[in-house]
Amino acid sequence: MQLGMIGLGRMGANMAERLRAAGHQVIGFDPFSEDSEVESLDALVAALDTPRALWSMVPAGAPTTQTVNDLVDLLEPGDVLVEGGNSRFTDSVIRAERYGESGIGYVDAGVSGGVWGLERGYALMVGGEDEHVRRVWPLLVDLAPEGAADTGRGLAHVGPSGSGHFTKMVHNGVEYAVMQAFAEGYELLARHPLGVDVPATLTAWQEGSVIQSWLLDLLVRGLDAHPGFEDLDDVASDSGEGRWTVETAVATGVPVPAIAAALFARFESQTEESLAMKAIAALREQFGGHAVVRAGDPSDTPAGEGG
Repeated sequence: MQLGMIGLGRMGANMAERLRAAGHQVIGFDPFSEDSEVESLDALVAALDTPRALWSMVPAGAPTTQTVNDLVDLLEPGDVLVEGGNSRFTDSVIRAERYGESGIGYVDAGVSGGVWGLERGYALMVGGEDEHVRRVWPLLVDLAPEGAADTGRGLAHVGPSGSGHFTKMVHNGVEYAVMQAFAEGYELLARHPLGVDVPATLTAWQEGSVIQSWLLDLLVRGLDAHPGFEDLDDVASDSGEGRWTVETAVATGVPVPAIAAALFARFESQTEESLAMKAIAALREQFGGHAVVRAGDPSDTPAGEGG
């Protein structure tokens, strides 16, 4: 299948490579990348066969808004756009309605997998009309972990427009809480005067434990890369999805105390020294390739979530 990939950063470039390895033809565009194969969105649209399929994998916020707004004027009825950034689900509902008025398909895709997705496959939660999701299903199958189309483990059409980004928002809220729990456990182990071998303890938890998980594996990797986390600053940024999760929970009347506490802990990390926040910074580097602020190096800026 042919696809136009917009955005060739950490996620987009790896997704394009995984699709090419599966036999798809991917034409990439990114004005900030030397790997861009065309010079503009107009050129990308012109290079694709009709009906076209495109995937936007640019940062949420203004870059996605600009891309979506530009494309609706360039595409034709029958084309489909998959929007894979971490957009707010309410924006996705509005965009789907606008695209629908022009006869263009709009699929909102929550994508998780970070820098490991190229090798492991990406967990995909997609929202949109059945006919539009079916159009891009071969792409979704080959981006997802092997066997996901048969088992549903790693790939699902989760509902109408907006539901893909809604479920990814909740996913990231849960991620906040789980990361915070591991980070707090690490700090308790490390600060207690008993003298626990913390790396050995975490490694022991990796097999046979009820809390064994990929995030625990990444914490062990992060601690190995940054012994004692001494070279990391204790600041963990929030990308917005944690805030959206808490705001939506309040609006819906659903209590999410663990997610809210994890979000507030990140706010607090900007003013207090915390080993837990260093652990979270290491985890974010491991699963998403996010830049980490080195202690004493003010030139580095924490990046947004991407898991």
